[in-house]
Amino acid sequence: MHKNDTNLFSAWDIPLALVLLTRLPMPRLPEKTFARQADAAWAFPVVGLIVGALACVVGWVAMALTLPAIVSAVVVIAVLVMTTGAMHEDGLADTVDGLWGGFDRERRLEIMKDSHIGTYGVLALIFSQLARITLISALLISEAYAAILAACILSRAFMPVLMTTLPNARSSGLSHSVGGPRAVTTITGLGLALIFALFLMGVSALWPTAVAALIAAGLAATARAKIGGQTGDILGATQQVTELAFLAIAVAAL
Repeated sequence: MHKNDTNLFSAWDIPLALVLLTRLPMPRLPEKTFARQADAAWAFPVVGLIVGALACVVGWVAMALTLPAIVSAVVVIAVLVMTTGAMHEDGLADTVDGLWGGFDRERRLEIMKDSHIGTYGVLALIFSQLARITLISALLISEAYAAILAACILSRAFMPVLMTTLPNARSSGLSHSVGGPRAVTTITGLGLALIFALFLMGVSALWPTAVAALIAAGLAATARAKIGGQTGDILGATQQVTELAFLAIAVAAL
Protein backbone atom coordinates (compact mmCIF):
# COMPACT_ATOMS: atom_id res chain seq x y z
CA MET A 1 0.00 0.00 0.00
CA HIS A 2 1.31 3.46 -0.94
CA LYS A 3 1.07 6.02 1.82
CA ASN A 4 1.15 9.01 -0.49
CA ASP A 5 -1.03 11.65 -2.11
CA THR A 6 -1.96 12.16 -5.76
CA ASN A 7 0.94 14.50 -6.55
CA LEU A 8 4.09 12.90 -7.92
CA PHE A 9 6.39 15.67 -6.68
CA SER A 10 6.30 18.33 -4.02
CA ALA A 11 8.51 21.20 -2.91
CA TRP A 12 8.64 19.47 0.48
CA ASP A 13 10.18 16.26 -0.87
CA ILE A 14 13.84 17.31 -0.56
CA PRO A 15 13.59 18.61 3.03
CA LEU A 16 11.52 15.54 3.91
CA ALA A 17 14.17 13.23 2.42
CA LEU A 18 16.80 15.07 4.47
CA VAL A 19 14.76 14.50 7.62
CA LEU A 20 14.40 10.80 6.80
CA LEU A 21 18.03 10.10 5.87
CA THR A 22 20.16 12.59 7.81
CA ARG A 23 20.68 14.24 11.15
CA LEU A 24 21.19 17.67 9.60
CA PRO A 25 19.31 20.48 11.38
CA MET A 26 16.06 21.13 9.55
CA PRO A 27 13.09 23.40 10.19
CA ARG A 28 9.96 21.70 11.52
CA LEU A 29 7.97 20.37 8.59
CA PRO A 30 4.17 20.48 8.40
CA GLU A 31 2.65 17.29 9.78
CA LYS A 32 0.85 16.53 6.50
CA THR A 33 4.22 16.43 4.74
CA PHE A 34 5.06 13.07 6.34
CA ALA A 35 2.27 11.42 4.37
CA ARG A 36 4.63 11.85 1.38
CA GLN A 37 7.49 9.79 2.80
CA ALA A 38 7.31 7.20 0.03
CA ASP A 39 6.86 9.78 -2.73
CA ALA A 40 9.87 11.73 -1.48
CA ALA A 41 12.15 8.78 -2.32
CA TRP A 42 13.02 10.36 -5.68
CA ALA A 43 14.97 12.95 -3.65
CA PHE A 44 17.22 10.39 -1.92
CA PRO A 45 20.01 11.05 -4.48
CA VAL A 46 19.78 14.75 -3.65
CA VAL A 47 20.48 13.82 -0.04
CA GLY A 48 23.55 11.95 -1.28
CA LEU A 49 24.62 15.04 -3.21
CA ILE A 50 24.34 17.24 -0.12
CA VAL A 51 26.06 14.98 2.43
CA GLY A 52 28.61 13.85 -0.14
CA ALA A 53 29.47 17.44 -1.05
CA LEU A 54 29.98 18.30 2.62
CA ALA A 55 32.26 15.29 3.05
CA CYS A 56 34.24 16.07 -0.11
CA VAL A 57 34.80 19.67 0.93
CA VAL A 58 36.09 18.58 4.33
CA GLY A 59 38.25 15.95 2.63
CA TRP A 60 39.68 18.55 0.26
CA VAL A 61 40.55 20.81 3.21
CA ALA A 62 42.21 17.89 5.00
CA MET A 63 44.32 17.12 1.95
CA ALA A 64 45.15 20.82 1.51
CA LEU A 65 46.45 20.79 5.08
CA THR A 66 48.79 17.98 3.93
CA LEU A 67 47.21 15.38 6.17
CA PRO A 68 47.95 11.82 5.00
CA ALA A 69 45.39 10.54 2.52
CA ILE A 70 44.31 7.74 4.86
CA VAL A 71 43.61 10.27 7.64
CA SER A 72 41.73 12.50 5.21
CA ALA A 73 39.66 9.47 4.15
CA VAL A 74 38.76 8.81 7.78
CA VAL A 75 37.67 12.45 8.05
CA VAL A 76 35.49 12.10 4.94
CA ILE A 77 33.81 9.00 6.36
CA ALA A 78 33.39 10.67 9.75
CA VAL A 79 31.47 13.51 8.09
CA LEU A 80 29.22 11.02 6.29
CA VAL A 81 28.61 9.10 9.52
CA MET A 82 27.84 12.22 11.55
CA THR A 83 25.50 13.73 8.97
CA THR A 84 23.51 10.51 8.58
CA GLY A 85 23.60 9.33 12.19
CA ALA A 86 25.33 6.12 11.05
CA MET A 87 21.92 4.71 10.13
CA HIS A 88 23.24 2.98 7.00
CA GLU A 89 26.20 1.47 8.83
CA ASP A 90 23.81 0.23 11.52
CA GLY A 91 21.64 -1.29 8.80
CA LEU A 92 24.62 -3.12 7.33
CA ALA A 93 25.59 -4.59 10.70
CA ASP A 94 22.02 -5.68 11.52
CA THR A 95 21.53 -7.13 8.04
CA VAL A 96 24.65 -9.29 8.18
CA ASP A 97 23.85 -10.38 11.73
CA GLY A 98 20.31 -11.35 10.81
CA LEU A 99 20.70 -12.90 7.38
CA TRP A 100 23.64 -15.06 8.41
CA GLY A 101 23.00 -15.45 12.12
CA GLY A 102 19.54 -17.01 12.01
CA PHE A 103 18.31 -20.34 10.69
CA ASP A 104 14.76 -19.32 9.75
CA ARG A 105 12.86 -16.19 8.73
CA GLU A 106 11.43 -15.39 12.16
CA ARG A 107 14.78 -15.73 13.91
CA ARG A 108 16.54 -13.61 11.30
CA LEU A 109 14.02 -10.81 11.69
CA GLU A 110 14.28 -11.08 15.47
CA ILE A 111 18.08 -10.72 15.31
CA MET A 112 17.82 -7.74 12.95
CA LYS A 113 15.44 -5.99 15.35
CA ASP A 114 17.73 -6.59 18.36
CA SER A 115 19.69 -3.46 19.28
CA HIS A 116 22.75 -5.54 20.18
CA ILE A 117 25.40 -6.19 17.56
CA GLY A 118 26.80 -9.66 16.94
CA THR A 119 30.06 -11.04 15.62
CA TYR A 120 28.90 -10.99 12.00
CA GLY A 121 27.87 -7.35 12.33
CA VAL A 122 31.13 -6.31 13.97
CA LEU A 123 33.18 -8.02 11.28
CA ALA A 124 31.02 -6.52 8.52
CA LEU A 125 31.63 -3.02 9.87
CA ILE A 126 35.36 -3.60 10.29
CA PHE A 127 35.81 -4.99 6.79
CA SER A 128 33.53 -2.46 5.10
CA GLN A 129 35.08 0.56 6.80
CA LEU A 130 38.61 -0.65 6.11
CA ALA A 131 37.67 -1.03 2.46
CA ARG A 132 35.95 2.36 2.48
CA ILE A 133 38.99 4.08 3.98
CA THR A 134 41.36 2.42 1.50
CA LEU A 135 39.24 3.22 -1.54
CA ILE A 136 38.49 6.82 -0.58
CA SER A 137 42.14 7.49 0.26
CA ALA A 138 43.11 6.28 -3.22
CA LEU A 139 40.55 8.62 -4.78
CA LEU A 140 41.74 11.54 -2.64
CA ILE A 141 45.32 10.99 -3.78
CA SER A 142 44.10 11.09 -7.39
CA GLU A 143 41.90 14.12 -6.60
CA ALA A 144 38.92 12.10 -7.86
CA TYR A 145 36.40 13.87 -5.64
CA ALA A 146 33.76 13.45 -8.34
CA ALA A 147 33.83 9.67 -7.90
CA ILE A 148 33.33 9.95 -4.14
CA LEU A 149 30.41 12.30 -4.65
CA ALA A 150 28.87 10.12 -7.37
CA ALA A 151 29.09 7.08 -5.06
CA CYS A 152 27.19 8.96 -2.35
CA ILE A 153 24.49 9.94 -4.84
CA LEU A 154 23.96 6.67 -6.67
CA SER A 155 24.07 4.46 -3.59
CA ARG A 156 21.02 6.28 -2.25
CA ALA A 157 19.15 5.87 -5.54
CA PHE A 158 19.16 2.08 -5.17
CA MET A 159 17.33 2.15 -1.84
CA PRO A 160 13.94 3.10 -3.39
CA VAL A 161 14.42 0.32 -5.96
CA LEU A 162 14.24 -2.27 -3.18
CA MET A 163 11.38 -0.37 -1.53
CA THR A 164 9.41 -0.64 -4.79
CA THR A 165 10.29 -4.16 -5.89
CA LEU A 166 10.32 -6.02 -2.56
CA PRO A 167 7.48 -6.35 -0.04
CA ASN A 168 8.04 -5.35 3.56
CA ALA A 169 9.37 -8.32 5.49
CA ARG A 170 7.59 -7.27 8.68
CA SER A 171 4.36 -5.48 9.51
CA SER A 172 6.02 -2.73 11.55
CA GLY A 173 9.17 -0.62 11.56
CA LEU A 174 10.42 2.44 9.68
CA SER A 175 10.39 0.91 6.21
CA HIS A 176 6.83 -0.36 6.70
CA SER A 177 5.63 3.01 7.97
CA VAL A 178 7.15 4.81 4.98
CA GLY A 179 5.57 2.47 2.45
CA GLY A 180 6.64 1.62 -1.08
CA PRO A 181 7.31 4.35 -3.65
CA ARG A 182 5.52 4.30 -6.98
CA ALA A 183 7.57 3.04 -9.91
CA VAL A 184 7.72 6.51 -11.44
CA THR A 185 9.17 7.85 -8.19
CA THR A 186 11.92 5.24 -8.15
CA ILE A 187 12.71 5.67 -11.85
CA THR A 188 12.90 9.44 -11.39
CA GLY A 189 15.39 9.03 -8.56
CA LEU A 190 17.53 6.62 -10.57
CA GLY A 191 17.47 8.90 -13.60
CA LEU A 192 18.38 11.92 -11.51
CA ALA A 193 21.26 10.05 -9.86
CA LEU A 194 22.59 8.89 -13.23
CA ILE A 195 22.45 12.43 -14.61
CA PHE A 196 24.43 13.68 -11.61
CA ALA A 197 26.98 10.87 -12.02
CA LEU A 198 27.41 11.47 -15.75
CA PHE A 199 27.84 15.19 -15.15
CA LEU A 200 30.49 14.51 -12.51
CA MET A 201 32.38 11.66 -14.18
CA GLY A 202 31.23 11.40 -17.77
CA VAL A 203 30.76 7.95 -19.29
CA SER A 204 33.29 6.53 -16.81
CA ALA A 205 30.42 6.50 -14.30
CA LEU A 206 28.55 3.81 -16.24
CA TRP A 207 30.68 0.79 -15.34
CA PRO A 208 30.73 1.49 -11.57
CA THR A 209 26.99 2.13 -11.72
CA ALA A 210 26.35 -1.19 -13.48
CA VAL A 211 28.39 -3.13 -10.93
CA ALA A 212 26.65 -1.36 -8.04
CA ALA A 213 23.29 -2.27 -9.60
CA LEU A 214 24.31 -5.94 -9.74
CA ILE A 215 25.33 -5.84 -6.08
CA ALA A 216 21.98 -4.26 -5.16
CA ALA A 217 20.17 -6.97 -7.12
CA GLY A 218 22.15 -9.67 -5.34
CA LEU A 219 21.30 -8.25 -1.93
CA ALA A 220 17.65 -7.93 -2.91
CA ALA A 221 17.53 -11.56 -4.01
CA THR A 222 19.20 -12.66 -0.77
CA ALA A 223 16.78 -10.65 1.35
CA ARG A 224 13.79 -12.07 -0.51
CA ALA A 225 15.07 -15.62 -0.05
CA LYS A 226 15.99 -15.30 3.63
CA ILE A 227 13.35 -12.98 5.10
CA GLY A 228 10.76 -12.59 2.35
CA GLY A 229 11.39 -8.93 1.55
CA GLN A 230 13.06 -5.75 2.74
CA THR A 231 13.37 -3.84 6.00
CA GLY A 232 14.97 -0.54 6.95
CA ASP A 233 18.15 -2.46 7.77
CA ILE A 234 18.21 -4.01 4.30
CA LEU A 235 17.86 -0.55 2.78
CA GLY A 236 20.76 0.78 4.87
CA ALA A 237 22.90 -2.18 3.87
CA THR A 238 22.02 -1.52 0.23
CA GLN A 239 23.41 2.00 0.49
CA GLN A 240 26.63 0.75 2.05
CA VAL A 241 27.39 -2.13 -0.31
CA THR A 242 26.52 -0.21 -3.48
CA GLU A 243 28.67 2.72 -2.36
CA LEU A 244 31.58 0.33 -1.80
CA ALA A 245 31.03 -1.33 -5.17
CA PHE A 246 30.99 2.02 -6.96
CA LEU A 247 34.13 3.20 -5.17
CA ALA A 248 35.95 -0.07 -5.89
CA ILE A 249 35.30 0.05 -9.64
CA ALA A 250 36.13 3.76 -9.76
CA VAL A 251 39.49 3.07 -8.11
CA ALA A 252 40.15 0.13 -10.44
CA ALA A 253 39.54 2.43 -13.42
CA LEU A 254 42.09 5.02 -12.28
